Amino acid sequence: MKNKKVFSILLLLVLLSTLIVSTVSAKPSPTVDVQILAVNDFHGNLEPPAGSSGRIGTINAGGAEYLATHINTLRALNPNTVVVSAGDMIGASPLLSALFHDEPSIEAFNAMGLDFNAVGNHEFDEGFVELLRMQKGGCHPVDGCLDGDDFAGAKFKYLAANVVFNDDDEDDDDSKKNKDEDLKTLFSAYKIREFNSVKVAFIGMTLEGTPGIVTPSGVAGLTFLDEADTVNALIPELKKEGVQTIVVLIHEGGAQVAPAPYNGCVGISGAIVDIVNRFDPEVDVVISGHTHNAYNCMINNMLVTSAASFGRVVTDVDLKINRKSGEVVSMSANNNIVTRDVAKDGFITALIAKYNAIAAPLANRVIGAITATITRTNNAAGESALGDVIADAQLFATADPANGGAVIAFMNPGGIRTDLNYASSAAGEGDGKVTYGESFAVQPFGNNLTTISMTGAQIKVALEQQFDNPAVGQSRILQVSNGFTYSWSLSAPVGSKISNMMLNGVAISDTSTYRVTVNSFLADGGDNFFAFKDGTDRLGGAVDTDALEKYFVAFPLVAPGPQNRITVLP
Repeated sequence: MKNKKVFSILLLLVLLSTLIVSTVSAKPSPTVDVQILAVNDFHGNLEPPAGSSGRIGTINAGGAEYLATHINTLRALNPNTVVVSAGDMIGASPLLSALFHDEPSIEAFNAMGLDFNAVGNHEFDEGFVELLRMQKGGCHPVDGCLDGDDFAGAKFKYLAANVVFNDDDEDDDDSKKNKDEDLKTLFSAYKIREFNSVKVAFIGMTLEGTPGIVTPSGVAGLTFLDEADTVNALIPELKKEGVQTIVVLIHEGGAQVAPAPYNGCVGISGAIVDIVNRFDPEVDVVISGHTHNAYNCMINNMLVTSAASFGRVVTDVDLKINRKSGEVVSMSANNNIVTRDVAKDGFITALIAKYNAIAAPLANRVIGAITATITRTNNAAGESALGDVIADAQLFATADPANGGAVIAFMNPGGIRTDLNYASSAAGEGDGKVTYGESFAVQPFGNNLTTISMTGAQIKVALEQQFDNPAVGQSRILQVSNGFTYSWSLSAPVGSKISNMMLNGVAISDTSTYRVTVNSFLADGGDNFFAFKDGTDRLGGAVDTDALEKYFVAFPLVAPGPQNRITVLP
């Protein structure tokens, strides 16, 4: 018995010694695995987007309920996960989000555990003061809290490295003074996350050209800096903080050669290529957006990705980082389609139901009828059937001398976001009937009509600006109202591309004055149509959606526009 006891003790000692030796000899892994889950250009699409906007190839994709599930499933694969967005999470949103100033979308991404969102151009649709409210919370200054309770704001952090105040008088908790220059950013330029002693920096910013594609008054007092210069200037600062792994979230992008694989990189081109080629080699990953395309590229030895739009794709970036040096050892990315064959996230489902209950009476109200689907598809001259109808509606709303006395109306095609479909919507209003929600989806920006006086020469300058600046081109041909016609030739010299301007069959005179209606976006020089800013005798008018509704009331059955007002010449 005694020998057995001694043997047991010796055996226990041996086991303990083995355990101690094993524990002492075990070494931590020399690398740390970090996962980044990325989306971009969500645009408030809480519900699954319809038609081609809700597919990747032939696969139905998107919807916040499914996006949340996909993100949670991927997050479970790695505790070292950061969830990010490359901008335009809000703005140009469907009615369900836009009616509540996009608060529902902020709440949805709070629930999804988003960490950082780089500002996009559409984040400025309601001005930077409203964007600050998105971060901080609080009820809307005019509409209050439409859902009946307070708005807590974003739990995630907005990043805006290249958006700075024109002076340093602004004082905001989220802004950050650049250590090397006397500049204060609208939000922090970057944030750093640490994983097992390894630091990863996330720099966020939007495209430098943002002021040319948003309502200028909404960004007055801000300057948008060059993207590459901004990032490169931050590298020494990050190095001082011990950062060796750098991720850039940028709201600018590119496109592949069609047909473009959603997880490939075929003939990538666009602004993002030049920007990435100018980045400091210390940058490792670039998560991009803006162009609504999906791609997965290596450019200038950097991993460059984009996740399409509307929550249809989530990009999974996997980094293996050396624990000692902090440098990336290997990196890869995969664009995952947000399929709808997974379980819906219960919290997001309840969130959507809550806001739908409040919005339904307004969204499903029938405001008019159409004879056929009216599309925003341009013909060879850049004119669309829906552009014709909208311009006609805006002229109708302001033609009365009491409302401005307009004789011409112009509409920017970028403000026409979708088609008016003849088939009934899910609301069940019936074929050919147009609901307020469908009308709002076409023009979701809430721009007011503005009527101004312009000479014929100024009108020609405005039309020439369709071609003589880098922010616009054939895809931005202004839509025109009935009675006004003109021709353009791309081969003609700059400043002489416009000809044959007529109003009701009479030539436009350079010296005569005409009352012209545009929306407030164009009136402030949006899309670089600066000529409209020179218009005089300004008179504000109705909101664009209200003008379209009044047009439907006045004309009970509206047909697609004829697309015969603009002529393209050789």
